[in-house]
Amino acid sequence: MDTERHPSPRQTLAILSRGDAAARRDATPQNSRFVRVFETLAAVGIDAHPVIYDESFADAVRDQLLAAEGVLVWVDPIHQGKTRAELDALLRDVAARGPWVSAHPDVILKMGVKEVLYRTRHLGWGTDTHRYDTAAAFRAEFPSRLQADGPRVLKQNRGNGGQGVWKVEALPNTNETVRVLHAQRGSRPEDIRFDDLVARCAPYFGWGGCIIDQAFQPRLPDGMIRCYMSGARVAGFGHQLIKALIPPPPEGPDAPAAQPGPRIMHGPDAPPFRALRRSMEDEWTPQMMETLGIDELSLPVIWDADFLYGPRDAAGADTYVLCEINASSCFAIPEEAPAAIARTVTHRLLRSQETRSG
Repeated sequence: MDTERHPSPRQTLAILSRGDAAARRDATPQNSRFVRVFETLAAVGIDAHPVIYDESFADAVRDQLLAAEGVLVWVDPIHQGKTRAELDALLRDVAARGPWVSAHPDVILKMGVKEVLYRTRHLGWGTDTHRYDTAAAFRAEFPSRLQADGPRVLKQNRGNGGQGVWKVEALPNTNETVRVLHAQRGSRPEDIRFDDLVARCAPYFGWGGCIIDQAFQPRLPDGMIRCYMSGARVAGFGHQLIKALIPPPPEGPDAPAAQPGPRIMHGPDAPPFRALRRSMEDEWTPQMMETLGIDELSLPVIWDADFLYGPRDAAGADTYVLCEINASSCFAIPEEAPAAIARTVTHRLLRSQETRSG
């Protein structure tokens, strides 16, 4: 006998992603890249449907979202030159009118931006991290830090796909020129004037508001571990040998050796990541919530924390350094993640029902 409580069968969920008018016209759960999420939600009695967003038909999207009890959002911060500025305003309006939205734009501004690396630098996942709020502060403070501490990584506050992420190295016998490598695929190291680096970074103080500066992690070639979360619980892991911020081989950035390896997915109980799971569930996520003022029901239904390997501890065990949290558009996901999403959505819909009825 199924004793699990489920939301009312009439409750509906919108799954929002970006696309054009043709994608909007043709969208179905079956042809969506989120098909497994749709299937898992349907299996627990949740009526989910795709909603395609673009600024050119935002009013029609608003009407669709207002007709749903909940909204799951998969939209990158930057896509083909478009930001989420108008979408975030729409989602705030929708959430204020009743439907719950995940991730809510205000939650993204707390945890899904690079500033979280600075605000949570005191946690066990932290490292030497600084924030620059203006181009003048960056110009004044960064050069001495680079000369004293070795290679640094600069990150614009809001971005994805390596956009606005730079490895910066000092060059011998000069403060006027630095070596930079952009994290976007196909990039090569460049030696440029520091003033030119300041000019490249100046736009980041606009929409994003700040630049975050972290120590470069020498174990970067060991790969990145993506810890997938649903609410406050681990939903799986992905390990990938990345190539971003690693100089390409002599054959160039298009050579096979310069391409990232596949992301190998693991379930939440994977033995190599048991210590990381304990830290995430028992320490770091609760501490992050307290630091940022986020309650558990506001955590995104699906998000991920990306870690690099830090220096080994005295016992030879791995440590982990947070390099990013993705809360805007976390995909692809492990096989176990859709079931975790369904459990979290079920809980959120029930809480939404109880709030409206009580």
